[in-house]
Formats: sequence, structure tokens, C-alpha cells
Amino acid sequence: MSIDSTDFAPSGDPRPTGDGGPRTAVVIPAAGRGVRLGPGAPKALRELAGTPMLVHAVRATVRARAVELVVVVAPSDGAPAVRALLDEHGLPEVVVVPGGETRQESVRLGLAALPESVGTVLVHDAARPLVPDETVDAVAAAVRAGAPAVVPALPVTDTVKQVEPRGDGRPEPVTGTPDRALLRAVQTPQGFDRKVLAEAHARIAAEGEGATDDAGMVERLGVEVVVVPGHEEAFKVTRPLDLVLAEAVLARRRANDAF
Repeated sequence: MSIDSTDFAPSGDPRPTGDGGPRTAVVIPAAGRGVRLGPGAPKALRELAGTPMLVHAVRATVRARAVELVVVVAPSDGAPAVRALLDEHGLPEVVVVPGGETRQESVRLGLAALPESVGTVLVHDAARPLVPDETVDAVAAAVRAGAPAVVPALPVTDTVKQVEPRGDGRPEPVTGTPDRALLRAVQTPQGFDRKVLAEAHARIAAEGEGATDDAGMVERLGVEVVVVPGHEEAFKVTRPLDLVLAEAVLARRRANDAF
């Protein structure tokens, strides 16, 4: 697929485009089904306050000043439907491409769709629909300042136990208690120098190994990943209770900020 490298920023938006420097794009993999949310539409298309989570997530990234292009990676057989959905919600500038069987493959396909002018890539979960645009901008700024890989994260507040897993329902013995002061709960968007992320996807895929996030793939290259402050509203909607919390956050935003 060939994509024009013209400015995808909404008209009237003063974000820094067309200055000749490397551009910043966001890839949003949205091809998963999200079985833990229960039966129904794919997770990214579940509604929050009457609007699909994917639309909330796209709007959050489009609002960020640093972002000049957003690419949504749709289910392999659902790209036309996702395109129509985004058009319906006033997001015609967002590019939609079909995804793969795994998240890793979908991100790789999203990367392949980016124009050569993009030098900074943010990868954002559609299941984190309420990320503040300030968090998006902070991640992009850290990459532009020279960090090859950046993740937003929050301190871990619960005590964490390492266990010996047992799949038969029996109690699991504790094997250690990590110092939670050294732990962070990672969020998205995760930001990368494009060349570093592309190399990670090429090499890790060739080795046949998966990863739970893109930063984990970059770590396997021996490249440093740094952390910037995350935000409590950038939580991942995974279970039914998360939907209730997300609805509450949206209601508070509308009441307090006319969001």
C-alpha cells in the first residue's frame, strides 16, 4: 500500500508539520477480539458512552500536538467496516490497513504502511481509549529528544508475588517478593525510533519469538528502553469492570471539562 506523505493533520491544527524533519505517526493495532470482555463485538468496537473504544483511542492520539499521522490496523476481514466507522465519526484523515493473525504481525503491517518521512512511531492499544493527549506528547517528545524507545508507566502500588505456576487449580507456592519500588506498570502509547522498532519486528519475528509489548521486543535487541510518567486514566479496558470504570471517567470528564 502506498501512502502519500502529505500533511494528515486536521485543518487549522498548529501541530509541527511540513518542517522537513522526521514526522511522528501512531499505529493502533485493533484486530484483537478481546475474549475476556465476554461475547460480542471485537474489543476495539465495544462502545463507551455510545462511541466505540477505537474511536475514543483515535481521537486521543489525533488531539496530540506531536502526531501527524494515525494508522489503524483493522481485523484482516474488517478494514472496510472500520474505514466506514471512522468516516462516520469524522475521522477521514486516519489511514486503515488490514491486520494479521497476531498483534506482532498487525504492528508490522502498520509499520509497513507508513511513509518514509516518518521517523518516530508510537504504538498505542485501542483498548486504552482514555489516554490523555499530554501523555502521547510526552512519549513522542522523549523519542525526539534522542531516546530510542520510551514507555509511559506508573509505580506499582500493590505488593507483587512471584509464584510457581500450577494449572490444576491447586494453591501456587510463592517463590519471591520483588521490591515494588523497582517495578512499573507499563502503558501505551510506546514510542520508538522507527528504525529500532522495524529492526525489532524483523529480528524477533525471524527468531519465532513473541512479546507482550513492543518495548519487550526492543529490549531483546539490547537497546535501552526508558520510562516517562504514565497516567491513571490510560488504563487498559480488558474486563467488564473496566468498562464500568471507563464510563465513569468519561462521565466525569463531561461534567468537569465539557469533554
